[in-house]
Amino acid sequence: MIGMWSNQTLLAMDGLILVSFWKPLVLLATLCGWAWIVSNVYDKHAARFFLPRENWNLAHLCVGLVAVVVGFGLPIAEPWAFFVSWPAMTLLLIGSLAAYAIAANRDERVPENFKIGLRMLSEMQKKREAKKAVKSLAVVKLAIRGMDKQLVQPPQAETPEYEVRAAAEDVYIKALLARASQVDLTPGKDQTYLPVWLVDGVKSQGEAIPAAMAVKIMDFWKSCAKLDVNDRRRKLTGDLVVEKDGAKHKVRLTSIGVTGGMRLTMLFDPDIAVKRAATDLGLLNEKEPLNQLDTLRAIVADEKRGVVVLAGLPDGGRTTTMYTIAAMHDAYTQSVQTVEFEPQLQLEGVRHQAFDAQAEGADFGTMVRSMLRRDPDVLAVAEVPDANTAKEIAKSDNDRTRVYACVRSESAVAAVEGYVRAVGDNALAAKGLRGVVAGRLLRRLCPNCKVEYAPAPELVKKLTGGEAKVERLYKKGGQVLIKNKPEVCPTCGGGGYLGQEGIFEVFPIGDEERELIAAGNFPGLKAAFRKRGMPSIAQAAIRKALMGITSVEEVQRATTGPAPAAQGAAAAPAKA
Repeated sequence: MIGMWSNQTLLAMDGLILVSFWKPLVLLATLCGWAWIVSNVYDKHAARFFLPRENWNLAHLCVGLVAVVVGFGLPIAEPWAFFVSWPAMTLLLIGSLAAYAIAANRDERVPENFKIGLRMLSEMQKKREAKKAVKSLAVVKLAIRGMDKQLVQPPQAETPEYEVRAAAEDVYIKALLARASQVDLTPGKDQTYLPVWLVDGVKSQGEAIPAAMAVKIMDFWKSCAKLDVNDRRRKLTGDLVVEKDGAKHKVRLTSIGVTGGMRLTMLFDPDIAVKRAATDLGLLNEKEPLNQLDTLRAIVADEKRGVVVLAGLPDGGRTTTMYTIAAMHDAYTQSVQTVEFEPQLQLEGVRHQAFDAQAEGADFGTMVRSMLRRDPDVLAVAEVPDANTAKEIAKSDNDRTRVYACVRSESAVAAVEGYVRAVGDNALAAKGLRGVVAGRLLRRLCPNCKVEYAPAPELVKKLTGGEAKVERLYKKGGQVLIKNKPEVCPTCGGGGYLGQEGIFEVFPIGDEERELIAAGNFPGLKAAFRKRGMPSIAQAAIRKALMGITSVEEVQRATTGPAPAAQGAAAAPAKA
């Protein structure tokens, strides 16, 4: 007779046995609950802490079988039989659970915070709730982390916060797909903001964003970088790490108040962008007189120290040139230091000094003077924003310290002239000068889709002066044939160009050039440089076209494009 059956509920009618439906359900629920704990909690617990897992599983199985017999097969045919068999089965199952808990808690291999008890059950409940909460979160495409490596948690689905997050991610993803090195959110017209991408040195605009949403997007990115979202005027800078599909990028955020609102700049992988070996800058490295690389090496190795002017336009590769040249000095045998407004890269062995333009106290020139008084072997000054800074550099000990002075200018001669004008004393400025390096950037043709063509004789004569025979040149394509059908080039995205490299003027300055500078004879200085036979920026660009690296159209854009209004040593960066 089965224990849960009674003479009131047991009927035999043509071999059919009727039982109270709820009694087996109660027994099964108790048994299933016990089995879940044994298989999902105790078994994993024993495996994690190397307890005798197989022995315990065997013991639990035996107890479970006994409990089934007691619950379903107690031989009592009374109405109260179920109320004896069920508690007895329950006690057996609880006993097996308690036995493992007592033994595991006494085992030295189990840490205190993993002892089995109410706290462990509470932690399990919290984990279940956390998993449930995660399932309710919106699906996002980016993993965003601040420099503290804490993940910015996704918002709840179908909330205003999710709408902002999705819009902010869209700005980033579109810039990434466009191969942009930088994206700016800047005020436009009619209460809108415009995303402006910088791709291979050329700016392009995206679709306008309503001002209200744009401000929320900027505030979202600022909050991710732990910047003050309420400060919309001062210049604020912070870093993030953004991951998409396994690809991680460091993003430097800069917000500043501008006319019409606030501008947010997102600079992608700033340290990678400015890190180049000297052989990768784009310096001509052919036979004399075109070997700019060897000329630069000779200037760097000059034991007479002195001042070398480094010139370039905004976003023209000047910072990269400075870091590359500073790295050409051995920072372990020499004291190599930099003074910068915003260091972009930490060179191994080099001491980087950041100047806070918003802090009270000394100005930039005073900081440069303080650094020079420490007698470094090499000091790279990332900007010459005013006459005071130029004068401090000119008065430095030319026999003890090599100073690299970075100025905003479009050519070597213009850079020297601007530096001398800022110093205010031609003789003093000329005394320490040892060289000048000026550079610009041009785009490289996409190797996957560039198009070869035979140039017209008139074009060849214009490019080479009729001194060379050129049978082929290259121009941008943007399309490739896939199964005999023209499609957008997958490498460059249809732009026809892929990446940038520098075009340079590299001139050492000797006694003859210093005399011309002291006399203020800058046309004579230009003639002296030309007499050396080293190429100008325009000639270096033409050489790149003849080598098939770039196009004639890009040469024209890079060498004859409009120069900024502020030039020379006194062109200061924004300090707001």
